[in-house]
Amino acid sequence: MVDTILNTTVPLAERLRPKSIDAVIGQQHLLGQGKPLRILFEGGHLHSMILWGPPGIGKTTLARLMANTFKFNFIALSAVLSGMKEIRDAVESAQIQLKQGKKTIVFVDEVHRFNKAQQDAFLPYVESGMFIFVGATTENPSFEINSALLSRVSVYLLKGFSDTELSEMLDRACTVLGDLTFTDAAKKILIDSADGDGRKLLNNIESVMQFALIKRVKSIDDIFLASTLTENFRYFDKSGDVFYNQISALQKSVRGSSPDGAMYWLCRMLDGGVDPRYLARRILRMAWEDIGLADPRAASIALDAAETYERLGTPEGELALAQAVLYLAAAPKSNAGYNAYNEARAFVSKDKSRPVPLHLCNVPTRLMKNSSYAKNYRYAHNEPNAYAAGETYFPDDLPLQQWYRPVQRGLENKIGEKLSRLKLLDADWLSAKKVSEIKAENKN
Repeated sequence: MVDTILNTTVPLAERLRPKSIDAVIGQQHLLGQGKPLRILFEGGHLHSMILWGPPGIGKTTLARLMANTFKFNFIALSAVLSGMKEIRDAVESAQIQLKQGKKTIVFVDEVHRFNKAQQDAFLPYVESGMFIFVGATTENPSFEINSALLSRVSVYLLKGFSDTELSEMLDRACTVLGDLTFTDAAKKILIDSADGDGRKLLNNIESVMQFALIKRVKSIDDIFLASTLTENFRYFDKSGDVFYNQISALQKSVRGSSPDGAMYWLCRMLDGGVDPRYLARRILRMAWEDIGLADPRAASIALDAAETYERLGTPEGELALAQAVLYLAAAPKSNAGYNAYNEARAFVSKDKSRPVPLHLCNVPTRLMKNSSYAKNYRYAHNEPNAYAAGETYFPDDLPLQQWYRPVQRGLENKIGEKLSRLKLLDADWLSAKKVSEIKAENKN
């Protein structure tokens, strides 16, 4: 029986494609009783939609099931291979079918790869309901699908398969493999290698089947798999939604003071093939955004790690990045500097262009000095405590602002204490100045 199965040209994934909604594995948040797509299938009212999720999770299967269930004509396009001609051909075919009383589903795989004009070409037909548009994408529709098209469809988020669901899929595959069996250890390796991708699991099983036939092996164990299974490449899009979600998880782990969590996401990204130089830049940014002056050593360590990587490369230099991440995660946290910068930038972008007060101006010429430039400037080093108490460094017509508010953690705790002492000196100086002014008025 194994020989017969292996000699077919139809891929295992296609032979095991579910023929009914009840045979679909996974996606129970959409297909379970009372869930959106289950209601859609049972209610008989189909609408245009985007199916969004990682590869190999059944987006094409669901689209085909819709066509079979509702007895619709099915036209499949690949945005990788198709252009405006294929879109026009699909529209023409759907029009012909509609005249014959039959509706059509136009399924577009990798729809995010269509440009704006190509996506816009569907708008009038989706609007009129001439056909049902079903797009499949691995990318976030919010960023990759035109807002005009997005407003006319529903978006359903599909999830990667859990280990339990992949195990069920593997068992289903075993029912058509005849006397070929897998040990528990081999099953675990196959499931782990799939990384939530059902198509990848079935393709790996099919590859192993081919080797089993050649080697005349009927029981697959972990040792046999080690010699036949190709290297496990995890799903990782270096410029897509998964990429940004993982870098977000890394930074949030650092910010949340979780060294182990941060280490996990760093290794996930390195394992996925992200450029370590990009990670080095982001780690340096984290040092300034989330630690800042609470521990200035964090920025130095992050910069040293980046330079170390430049000298050593992969894999040796990755160790420096890992230890920088550990230090940042364990360091005291402060976003006070980050907030101060953002608030000041926002203020300046909306404020008018105020002139520099004369006492703060540069005085490179005698003419400028005679014009009161730098007049009454107090040289801080000549003042008690090297601080010109009561002096102002803002434009004359701008009230004092406070954007920097140090946190009570790490070095910023001491910085905050110093700034508080300086404020007391300011208050004392201003009080003394007021008393002096009052006395001067009384004399007059």
